[in-house]
Order: sequence, then C-alpha cells, then structure tokens
Amino acid sequence: HQGAIGAGVDIGTGRTLAAVWYNEVIEDHPDTGNAVRGVVIPNWLRLLALASQCYELTGLGYQGVDFVLDRDRGPLMLELNARPGLNIQIANHAGLYHRLRQVEQNHAKLEGARSRIAFAIRHFGA
Repeated sequence: HQGAIGAGVDIGTGRTLAAVWYNEVIEDHPDTGNAVRGVVIPNWLRLLALASQCYELTGLGYQGVDFVLDRDRGPLMLELNARPGLNIQIANHAGLYHRLRQVEQNHAKLEGARSRIAFAIRHFGA
C-alpha cells in the first residue's frame, strides 16, 4: 500500500469510520491534519454499484475494491484486489468471518448488483 491510508466506511451511509496508516489507527490525515473519521463519501451508492459490478467482471467471490478521493475528480476506483489486506478489518472495527459466512449463505439468492447492495446495506450497515 506504500503509505496509503485505509479508511473503513459504513456501507449503509458512506461515512468513514476509523482509518489505518502503517498498521496504526489514526484520527487525522498525516499530511493535512484533517479528520479522517466522519467524512461522507460523495456518490456513495454509485461507488457501491461499481464495486458490486466488479463481481461479474472478475468472477471472484471475495475481492477488495479500492477507491481514492481525488480533490478535483472526486471518488475514483484505484484497483481490485484478489486478496485484500486485513487492515481494513481494523479500520471497520469488524472482522470479516461472520460477514463472509452471511454472504456465502445467501449469495445464490442475490442476483445483480442492486440486490447485493441492498443485502450489504441491510446486514452490514451501522
């Protein structure tokens, strides 16, 4: 990740939770001093749709979709990860085991990005 900040995001609201930088939980951006908790991600539902559609592109049952917030262009997709790091679990204050089990038990019923988004918001939003 070469010094990037990983921020957990409440999937239901698009508001950032804690952030992790070099394996440490941080409250403020190390360069700007701005708070990293409580930032509302613009166009959150559009980003969820884009991330959910990546499932059809890759066929991976579990993947990480990294976004960046650009000052001029807003949120942009940076990369897809077949094996996302574990720091995001720290930033979200939640492990993945129970979430992945719920998805595994229900994925056959979830057709299309909209149904996957609705499921995630209902089950994993704050």
